[in-house]
Amino acid sequence: MDRINILPHPSEGCQDPVLLNDWHVVGFSDEVTPGRLVPVTLLERDLVAWRETDGALHVWEDLCVHRGARLSKGSICNDRVICPYHGWNYDGSSQCVLMPAAPNDVPLKRARAIAHQVKERYGFIWVCLGTPDADLPVFPEWDDASYSKVLCGPYPFRSGYRAVENFIDPTHFPFVHAGVNGILDAPDAIAPYEVQQTATGLASSEIRVTQPYGDPRNVPVIAYYAYQCLRPLVAYFKKRVVISDPARAAEGSPNDRFCTFLTAQQVDSTHSIVRICCAMNFSPAPTTEDVRRRQDLVYAQDSAIVDTQRPERIPLELRHELHHRSDLMGLKYRAWLRSLGVSYGSI
Repeated sequence: MDRINILPHPSEGCQDPVLLNDWHVVGFSDEVTPGRLVPVTLLERDLVAWRETDGALHVWEDLCVHRGARLSKGSICNDRVICPYHGWNYDGSSQCVLMPAAPNDVPLKRARAIAHQVKERYGFIWVCLGTPDADLPVFPEWDDASYSKVLCGPYPFRSGYRAVENFIDPTHFPFVHAGVNGILDAPDAIAPYEVQQTATGLASSEIRVTQPYGDPRNVPVIAYYAYQCLRPLVAYFKKRVVISDPARAAEGSPNDRFCTFLTAQQVDSTHSIVRICCAMNFSPAPTTEDVRRRQDLVYAQDSAIVDTQRPERIPLELRHELHHRSDLMGLKYRAWLRSLGVSYGSI
């Protein structure tokens, strides 16, 4: 297809094929409703999301190819996006179908908005700026009816990579989340664990920690975390929970699990937006409000510390920071990013 050259200049912004050809979350599905233009930014690319009346979703460059105005400043009428500058009409195929200054002229085929591939899954909107190398990462519990699911966020972070690394690091729990995910005066000694590289990324063996407020039931538990890195900016854990208070043990089950699927939208090299979906099979299930209240607390505590880390771009050369064997999952994550060719947002 003959395409118009667009901003940013090809030498600017993200150049990493592994990121450009990957799927990235840019919002929750329910944020984009018919008749509304929603601007988003991904890897320094300004985009606009919109939905037709039949529910079809589109994500385009936020750019009218006529004179470069932002389409997000325009409007939608009869399932057409109308540029705010000269009123050019673009239909759901991204083709310009009307130029008001020349209503009888047929627009050139090149007169079309620049559309990107988009999917909806797990309550998220996913976009690929290039050519996808793979399908979306798998969230195992999403289609399991025994699990209730709650979407939480968005949570602003600086580095999406540091947000992911924080997510897969249980050693910060007693200090960043004292009284919630850990005990300040009695931090857990982390036993050695294993990390394997799999066909889909990285996976750890279970890591045991003590949590006084270990899940939305507000009950103390012994938690066993098994982490996965599914994409450079997508991670997941499955937490096996055992109620540690004998007086409340009957409230739990050996099959109790709390899972979290985390996505990070890298807006630019030092700003990101984290969104998560929690899945749990407790009975009775916590309310949506209880789940979100706890996640809002935890991620606010996380970002307050993670955003102080320097440098803001994550160092991928291990010699740039000190490490310990208890940091194994983070060490493997950095090495994995480096092996994939990630350079954007890193040093």
